[in-house]
Amino acid sequence: MSTLPHTEHELDLVVDGKEPVADGVVLLTLRDPDGRALPSWEPGAHLDLFLPDSLIRQYSLCGDPADQSALRVAVLREPAGRGGSRYVHDELAKGQRIQAHGPRNHFPLVSAKRYLFLAGGIGITPILPMVEQVAGSGAEWQLVYGGRTRASMAFREQLQAAHPEQVTIQPQDEAGLLDLPDLLTEPDEDTAVYCCGPEPLLVAVEEHCARWPVGALHTERFSAKPGATDGPTEAFEVELAQAGTTLVVPAGRSILGVLEESGVTVLSSCQEGTCGTCETAVLSGIPDHRDSVLTDQERSANEVMMICVSRACSPRLVLDL
Repeated sequence: MSTLPHTEHELDLVVDGKEPVADGVVLLTLRDPDGRALPSWEPGAHLDLFLPDSLIRQYSLCGDPADQSALRVAVLREPAGRGGSRYVHDELAKGQRIQAHGPRNHFPLVSAKRYLFLAGGIGITPILPMVEQVAGSGAEWQLVYGGRTRASMAFREQLQAAHPEQVTIQPQDEAGLLDLPDLLTEPDEDTAVYCCGPEPLLVAVEEHCARWPVGALHTERFSAKPGATDGPTEAFEVELAQAGTTLVVPAGRSILGVLEESGVTVLSSCQEGTCGTCETAVLSGIPDHRDSVLTDQERSANEVMMICVSRACSPRLVLDL
């Protein structure tokens, strides 16, 4: 069964706070302009921010889920990015209005006896509220947090002060890379492993967890998994069950692109299979999953697919659209 997102909301927010929390990282505090309560969310959820030039960017919520007066996201400046983080850092100002959508959660915190959290750089953002929830539950847990330097690691001091026994801070310039062979040497069916960070860390963690029980590892990516969208691009048909129409998706075209060209409105964002915005229910047919969101179990179930990148293994798909 797919992990479905919370009921999503179109939000008109105001920037109530903007503060640096590490080198190259700013924390935004977003509130309702009229002081109304904001949607509830759970650890692992993210928010879509609508930025100028039709940019939509996803940022993990890193505040307190119990506080419905504000939503908080931390944004890393990415010099090689497409301009979203530059705008947030250089132009977005306190008091400014901003449109958002969500919250949405494809990185939910499951119940487990023990937790091992592995965070790299800005990947600490979805992990932060997870740590606080698990710490309050009485479960065993450990966080190992790596980054380029101490100064670049957001929320480092906060985590160390609150949980000195469970949190290990490992700046790369002081201690090197995380010792994954030691951390993940023995598979444990009672431990849930959560990892978020740069792609090399995620790939390494996946390799070390290959012998762990199915479902033990939970990851979230900020960019598409290398090779995820590769594969054949033969044409196939898509039947829209609600609309009562059938469309042909040619080779080299995405389902999303064909739908939009035909006047069918589908909410989408990243266009690369990482955010989960375009998740669509599959009623019949076999999808060719090429996203970086769904787990192996969710892919095998074939109940949903990300139509921005995924295609079809069968001649026809029937979608709940």
